[in-house]
Amino acid sequence: MRFFIALEIPKQNLLQFQAIQDKLRTLIPQARLTDLSKIHLTLAFLGEQPNELKDKLIDIIKKASFQIPPFEITPAYIDGFPSLHKPFVLWIGVKGDIDKLFLIAERIKDELEYLHLSVNERRFVPHISIAKLKNNFRIDRNLEEKLEKIAAGNFHPIKITDIKLFESALDGGLHKHNTLAEIHLGISI
Repeated sequence: MRFFIALEIPKQNLLQFQAIQDKLRTLIPQARLTDLSKIHLTLAFLGEQPNELKDKLIDIIKKASFQIPPFEITPAYIDGFPSLHKPFVLWIGVKGDIDKLFLIAERIKDELEYLHLSVNERRFVPHISIAKLKNNFRIDRNLEEKLEKIAAGNFHPIKITDIKLFESALDGGLHKHNTLAEIHLGISI
């Protein structure tokens, strides 16, 4: 199975991402927009792993969320990987209780290393991917200013109440995300 651990964006917040994507569609028609049903904030991507790992991953999520109550994050800015000016991916950065995101992500990373699972060594940047672009796409200053205006909107906070273990499964040439487990925040082990 292809596993990943993430925060799913609640349905009531998806309209604001759809509004951002609608504006992106006009500004960058060649962008491949992320399907709204797949909008999430990844805490750890594990890739292809044995199915038997599922229960251990659920335990890792429980340990990582120990004594962390529900919290809020708010969309704050648009950026890109590897950079905004030459992006392969456009994403929304968040503000708010991001210290809790960093704590959870670090706890997950520590537990994965304990299991000798390969962990992404890049610095954790809390983000929500919204579009993919071809390698030769460039964002000039004019387009950057337009993206800044989109990000300057008043966004509603996103209430984070649980962490999910997902499976990314091939479905007709595309990947669909299946929820394997949902661990609620604020619950003791």
